[in-house]
Amino acid sequence: MISRALGLALGVVADQLLGDPKRHHPVAWFGTFAARLEEPLYGDDVVAGAVYAAATVTPVVALGVAAERLTRSRPLLHTAATALATWAVLGARTLVREGEAMADSLEVGDLDRARAQLPNLCGRDASRLDAPELGRATVESMAENAADAAVASLFWGAILGVPGLLAHRAVNTLDAMVGRRDERYGRFGTASARLDDALDYFPARITGALASALAPTVGGRARQAWTITLRDAGNHPSPNGGWCEAAWAGALDVQLGGRNVYASRVEDRGLLGDGPRPGACEVRKAAHLVTLVTGAATVLAAGAALLLGRRR
Repeated sequence: MISRALGLALGVVADQLLGDPKRHHPVAWFGTFAARLEEPLYGDDVVAGAVYAAATVTPVVALGVAAERLTRSRPLLHTAATALATWAVLGARTLVREGEAMADSLEVGDLDRARAQLPNLCGRDASRLDAPELGRATVESMAENAADAAVASLFWGAILGVPGLLAHRAVNTLDAMVGRRDERYGRFGTASARLDDALDYFPARITGALASALAPTVGGRARQAWTITLRDAGNHPSPNGGWCEAAWAGALDVQLGGRNVYASRVEDRGLLGDGPRPGACEVRKAAHLVTLVTGAATVLAAGAALLLGRRR
């Protein structure tokens, strides 16, 4: 378990130094594999979607189990395998870079560039968004992805090791691919979406708690952030996303939520927080908060791994 804790920490350091690889990303490989399986397994019903989720995630879990068993008796190899898996599944540094790039665009008033950058963060129609709405979309995406791209993976990595790391990232990728509530995936993507919700349940709440506690580092107040998190998390349609977005809204003293326009649908969400819409300064602070929350989650994950090992 010492090698697991060390591997998780080293993987986070690698992510912060290197970010995501521009080519041959393991998550992209999985996405290609999942896309190829979708065609023969697709069916407009929940059962077909469950079969698809099992068929795509099971090989990834098997790979993780094999890596754990082959390296368990060799601490250095186990540390390296855990670090490599952690780096492969994390996306915190890339998320922060995208947020900082958006802040740069908003700071100079280049809305065309900002609108072109938004698809790197979320799937909303950016063509008609003004600066405050672009800022809102960016902060919301960074907040929710702080759990998806960092805290949740570390949580399951601490408990289950390499299989937990890989399984969470696979399920989260499936949710992004087929978990949408549209005509094609409304039923087929249900299993992937529900499984992702289950895996993110505790990590999302940990993310909200960490962001609230760290609010003073970005000029906010911890008590206010936590109060808003508890008050407004339920306004979000996601059982998990609200905990992250409400915490960021409280920490930054801004208001998130409202109407989101996507390619095929319009979503009216409840409001989160009491302040104005976020501007470039708040977007930059939101990105900084992602880094701080990731660091705090790393300490918690490494400590949890050590504690679990000691109990065993």
